[in-house]
Amino acid sequence: MLFPPDNFHLSAAVGWVELGNPVEALAELEKIAARYRDEFVVLEVEWVIRAEQKDWDAGLDIARRMVRAASEKASGWLHQAYALRRVKEGGLKAAWESLLPAYEKFPNEPIIAYNLACYACQMGNTDECRDWLQRALKLLGKAEFKKLALNDPDLKALWDEIRDL
Repeated sequence: MLFPPDNFHLSAAVGWVELGNPVEALAELEKIAARYRDEFVVLEVEWVIRAEQKDWDAGLDIARRMVRAASEKASGWLHQAYALRRVKEGGLKAAWESLLPAYEKFPNEPIIAYNLACYACQMGNTDECRDWLQRALKLLGKAEFKKLALNDPDLKALWDEIRDL
């Protein structure tokens, strides 16, 4: 839990993110006392800022800190895989391998199953992709699933099948 003035800086950072200004958002986060910089809520905002800046190396570092700080929260695992997919030494396979254990921890988190489907599809594993899509469909519901999947270029190879669901 953050107290003044650190909670004010966090709120200001969120405001700058919402206004589309990641530079000012990061400047606000940097004003938070060092002892609170590894608080999950602070890391979550910093990850969003780094993602906005497409600074995937920093994003990966932050996501790993999120997993260490709160391995019971799915968002750290999701952010880690998302960043891993985009860093130079990462890629689809690395993202897949980092997210797969998260499914065991969070079997009811639809975006984990959904992202695993996307990674499988992009790696050319369409049968495995279909299995993961079925899991995501059950968790999201048909309308939400189709809305998401039919707008996702990662799943373009299966759009015809998805439309027919």
